Amino acid sequence: MKIWLDGALRDADGARVSVFDHGLTVGDGVFETLKVRRGEPFALTRHLERLTRSARGLGLPDPDLDEVRRACAAVVEANPVALGRLRVTYTGGVSPLGSDRGNATPTLIAAVAACDPHAATTAVVTVPWVRNERSGVTGLKTTSYAENVVALAAAHRAGASEALLANTVGRLCEGTGSNVFVVLDGELHTPPVASGCLAGITRALVAEWAGAKETDLPFDVLERADEVFLTSSLRDVQAVVRIDGRESAAAPGPVTAEAMRTFADRAAADPDPV
Repeated sequence: MKIWLDGALRDADGARVSVFDHGLTVGDGVFETLKVRRGEPFALTRHLERLTRSARGLGLPDPDLDEVRRACAAVVEANPVALGRLRVTYTGGVSPLGSDRGNATPTLIAAVAACDPHAATTAVVTVPWVRNERSGVTGLKTTSYAENVVALAAAHRAGASEALLANTVGRLCEGTGSNVFVVLDGELHTPPVASGCLAGITRALVAEWAGAKETDLPFDVLERADEVFLTSSLRDVQAVVRIDGRESAAAPGPVTAEAMRTFADRAAADPDPV
């Protein structure tokens, strides 16, 4: 495997980041995950725009997007896969131990690995932990992912692939690595970014292409929704068949199935929708 690290392709065994890198010591970094199909990253422009927004939110210098594009192209070409996960990581670079940053150049890493397609349906659980919609890093895709690791591990122990979280005021927010949509009386809804959820790339495209409304929803809407589905860069649109052991109606339901078809068709027609 070849990794892009700070300006060049390197063998994976030789790609090394300092133990003093701020992304390692305090999680001072941002990242993007993109789907790669037959050598082409999906929605690259939107992902790079969000990478920049996240970096600015942390106070990092804007990434050089020309370099990021070169990095993505280089690792995709060097590591051909039919279906893959492309990860771009951008950190505060070498810094003192502690929260203060140093003066070093930020670290840029790009890597790609093969992955299997997600199933059309999945099971989820709800967890007692919450998203803080008033956090200083709300809406930023940062490398500080420990909360997600804990919640996702709980989901796996329960035989589910994802955990869904409320925010601090009991409103539906998101999954650990996905956005959530619900169908109520035939209408498609998803929580607004004010709930504390990440502004997902697939979320935005599905909302636009399938006509979803951003709606402030109570967490218990999951118990009475006609249909529930998840979106993410690797899941695309994935129907939920079980929540906390409760089987839902036959999934995917009609609204979810239509969203699946629409997303698949539109994504195939335009691999970089802007």
